[in-house]
Amino acid sequence: MIRKHRRTWPWHLLTGLILALTAWGLWYSTSLISYEWRWNRVPQYFVYQAEESQRAADYGRIESITVEGELANVILSAESGGEQHLSVASDSLQLAEGDDVAEGDLIGVTRHWAAGPLLWGLWTTLWISVLSGVFGLLIGLVSGLCRLSSNPTLRDLSTVYVELVRGTPLLVQIFIFYFFIGTVLNLSREFAGVAALALFTGAYVSEIVRAGVQSVAKGQNEAARSLGLTAAQSMRHVILPQAFKRVLPPLAGQFISLVKDTSLVSVIAITELTKSGREAITTSFSTFEIWFCIAALYLVINLPLSHIAGRLERRLGKSD
Repeated sequence: MIRKHRRTWPWHLLTGLILALTAWGLWYSTSLISYEWRWNRVPQYFVYQAEESQRAADYGRIESITVEGELANVILSAESGGEQHLSVASDSLQLAEGDDVAEGDLIGVTRHWAAGPLLWGLWTTLWISVLSGVFGLLIGLVSGLCRLSSNPTLRDLSTVYVELVRGTPLLVQIFIFYFFIGTVLNLSREFAGVAALALFTGAYVSEIVRAGVQSVAKGQNEAARSLGLTAAQSMRHVILPQAFKRVLPPLAGQFISLVKDTSLVSVIAITELTKSGREAITTSFSTFEIWFCIAALYLVINLPLSHIAGRLERRLGKSD
């Protein structure tokens, strides 16, 4: 039987048309409020040329100035007898040869490229996400196994933890961790933010792990025990590898949510990506441009995570 080839290009064309209409609708909406787009103000919040002032260290005079391209090499002779050599941008020179200088006088500036607030905010979001994700995975794995334990105390405590964390908003947990626990234990805001995110993520990972382990047929554990493996060995070598393949998609989704949840730690003055964006808006007045850039940066983080998780899931699926 010959399968009939289905043409897909009309559907791709329809997709492009819908996206184009969405973009037009966005542009038209902003035109109704007379919004003026200023994309030229945005790049400086990613990278910019920082200026560092070069000043005279002592009283003296300028002996010579040698210009080499964009740099000017300045030699100052001090009254104490020493010399000071400075390299500054040639277009920033404030004095000429033979001029007298006092201690602290500005000679010029040096320029170098530096990361802007949005890049620093992106870096903060990344390391907070990684640390919270690692600790959340460990907490969730232990808690999930405790929920399956035959020990009533371990099972009850893990259940209380999961239900308490999942039943309260993350924002409230961050406030409690920082203003109450953090104050009592003298914790830094970064530590409090990572801890709150890790505990929040761990509660959801715990349920994912529990469901994954319970989805493995009981016969697998019984067969492993019949071969002489202990309960711990059976869980480690037989049950968990199979459960991991099944829980990978929800785990990936949970870690993607974690990256977005890091925006909430801005309420305790951690300058991550969202807070950096708000600060950039106050100085640039480019509200829509900055928020679109922030959304794009979150996509830059999360889309590769989704792609890697999908490839790993397919690769593990082939090994069954």
